Amino acid sequence: MTTKNILEHLPYDEPFLFVDGIEQISENGITGFYTFKDNAFFYNGHFKNNPVTPGVILTECMAQIGLVCLGIYLLKDKIDSKQNPEIALTSHNVDFFVPVFPNEKVTVVSEKEVFRFNKLKCNVKLFNSREELVARGKISGMIKT
Repeated sequence: MTTKNILEHLPYDEPFLFVDGIEQISENGITGFYTFKDNAFFYNGHFKNNPVTPGVILTECMAQIGLVCLGIYLLKDKIDSKQNPEIALTSHNVDFFVPVFPNEKVTVVSEKEVFRFNKLKCNVKLFNSREELVARGKISGMIKT
């Protein structure tokens, strides 16, 4: 399965798609990236005159790349080319360290901890363009084909 195929199977679209591309993927993990556009809907009012990307959006970016894209890759032999898998986030625990601002590119690095019975659990890190650790945590989800 190619990177393009993985992105085509994502069950998201603008304005809630937080994956621009995948740099590396294997059975053990994934590295992908996204740039937060300055006109994104969530910057209006968060915070007045000093827009910062909300933590819930950063978590979503980490989950879309680090869990969903990796899960689609792991289930590549079971996914029909005409259907998108159903995804359910089951748990997350994320710590945040530095803010992400509009027009900032972030990189998600995810390592598979366990994958069985279509449940995937990953250790996920988010870095900014200066290679500073923005956030890290564990994210788990179920993927139904």
